[in-house]
Amino acid sequence: MFFKTGLLLMAIQTGVWLMPHHARAQVNVSFQVFYDDLSPYGTWIENPSYGYVWIPDAGPGFSPYATNGYWIYSDYGWTWVSYYAWGWAPFHYGRWYTDPFYGPVWIPDTQWGPGWVTWRGSPGYYGWASMGPGAYQTPAHEWTFVEVNYFGTTTMHNHYVNSSSNTTIINNTTIITNNRTNGKTIYNSGPEKGEVEKRSGKPVSQVVVKDNKSHGQKVSKGQMQIYKPGVEKTAAGGKKPAPAKVADAKEVKTPEQRKTEPAKQPAAKPADKKAERKAEQKKVGGEQPKPQASPSPAPKADPAPKPTPASKPKPNSSKKGKPN
Repeated sequence: MFFKTGLLLMAIQTGVWLMPHHARAQVNVSFQVFYDDLSPYGTWIENPSYGYVWIPDAGPGFSPYATNGYWIYSDYGWTWVSYYAWGWAPFHYGRWYTDPFYGPVWIPDTQWGPGWVTWRGSPGYYGWASMGPGAYQTPAHEWTFVEVNYFGTTTMHNHYVNSSSNTTIINNTTIITNNRTNGKTIYNSGPEKGEVEKRSGKPVSQVVVKDNKSHGQKVSKGQMQIYKPGVEKTAAGGKKPAPAKVADAKEVKTPEQRKTEPAKQPAAKPADKKAERKAEQKKVGGEQPKPQASPSPAPKADPAPKPTPASKPKPNSSKKGKPN
């Protein structure tokens, strides 16, 4: 499992007192649930370092924890709400890294969390980036930043700062480490609720996370219902799970070439500016709006270099603002 030891040491060094928070779900499943549920929405390939990894058909410009979703404050801290049908899994288990040819790639793991990201903050901005595997260092352009006034709103995707400003913002923000525990799992819960309220000048609504027996997630009436079973790498009897279909890495297309799942996140339109401003004056967070069919503009897109099939992510020593 990734980062568990490092996070524990960091918690001890920074003096964070870790108390038990939530018990894990009682129902245990194997990695097979990931292989089966995600297959219709992407491609499984075999990576020599991480085993079976998943490449989503989410289109060019897709960025984990930025595209087609938003942050909501729950009893676990800041929790990612995804509009994707498959969002219950890759944003709450495992790690993401960016392959120079395939784009974002997800590595399954067993621990559930509200969102496996590193956080940064300042009086003017909040930002986050996916926690990669091992010593993977997230490049500056993969961070997502938003002004504090829009953080936690369902329309914050319309206000992401252009990634060309990321290095400057990283140099003027600090790492946020608010560690909590969920059973034996240690995770970073993000900015303090009171701090966000003070900086944004708006109250932050809080929802309660409830286990959902159905494979998916839903926000309604002060609750976030999400499928979050206990996960084991192997099935009962020691049987090793595997995807029904594993693609040859050399045959996987680029994000621009792959068939994509239409984004359902509402996009900003000139005629809706007045309504949008009115909505953003209300409480931060709240119930999940009804998805629309129009895709939202991606906050950033990386060029696709020459193929490097199933490549292992390499540390980026030039990046500033090293994640936890």
